[in-house]
Amino acid sequence: MRRSLFVSILHDIQQVNEYFIQTRDAIGAPRLSGVQKMTAALRILQYGVLADAVDKYIRIGESTTIATLNFFTRSIVATYEAVYLRSPNEVDVARLLQEREQRGFLGMLGSLDCMHWCWDKCPSAQAGAYTGHYHKPTVVLEAVVTYDLWIWHAFFGMPGSLNDITVLDKSPLFSKLTRGRAPAANCIINNYEYTIGYYLADGIYPRWATIVKTISQPQGAKR
Repeated sequence: MRRSLFVSILHDIQQVNEYFIQTRDAIGAPRLSGVQKMTAALRILQYGVLADAVDKYIRIGESTTIATLNFFTRSIVATYEAVYLRSPNEVDVARLLQEREQRGFLGMLGSLDCMHWCWDKCPSAQAGAYTGHYHKPTVVLEAVVTYDLWIWHAFFGMPGSLNDITVLDKSPLFSKLTRGRAPAANCIINNYEYTIGYYLADGIYPRWATIVKTISQPQGAKR
């Protein structure tokens, strides 16, 4: 992470949580700084190290590290949820459809897929449940990302033994659509008006109206 980005995030979360502002104890000695606390939280999130492992590097005890991680994740959500951690609204959907139309994909909202993240520190008791076709423990990330790297849907944490269909069944991606609360995505394709957008996906996904899959060997005009 660039130093400028680190400092910017630290400044933002200090505005919503005084826990990351350095203070002094009863004798006037400085307590842990916000840089130390944020670094400890990031090392756990990025490398999956144990809470008591950061003490040697950052000089923070296990209990303090656990509290820091909890405060950090809550502060991130409170700070950035309204801008970055949300589903598209009507204005966003209109912009997405316009961008896709310029690229020849009328009505497309994005590409849907899953990827596996290796879990090097997976406990032995959970290794079996998180091991799939990669033959090592992984955690699944389901995401929809725009061309400018706006991750407007991210569903993370499913065991690596699950396939993409099982992850989709547990994902909240289509929860608003099934309840009729999703923003309208009106478009006209082949003289037919559609009211919902679609996602590009690979062959494993189900034959739903909102999912368009590739045809590996098209034969004939109809196919």
